[in-house]
Amino acid sequence: MSEVADELFLMTNLSPRTTGLPMVVWVGPRYGARHDVRIKVMQAHGDRMDPGNLAVVAVRPTPYIVQGHLSAPDLRAVRRWIELNRAAILDHWNEVIDGAELVQRLQRLP
Repeated sequence: MSEVADELFLMTNLSPRTTGLPMVVWVGPRYGARHDVRIKVMQAHGDRMDPGNLAVVAVRPTPYIVQGHLSAPDLRAVRRWIELNRAAILDHWNEVIDGAELVQRLQRLP
């Protein structure tokens, strides 16, 4: 497995049905990462998961793209979703809650 695939294995993948976003998102705990909290976002719309087609989005201080590309409308939507779910994302990152609890706490974009 590649390093990205290994990392994604440890993350909770969230479909558009769960998030209200047009693409799949991954949220994970810190697991010893040396960087601050980040999520991974598919660059393509739909339910498909392709580890080779991801954007990495930092959550703090305000969401921004670390790697990859999202269209301006997609980045705005991802930012809104992060702001709506910031507390749950941070609790999962800090290993206060697990993936099941994360899913229960997440709010879907309208």
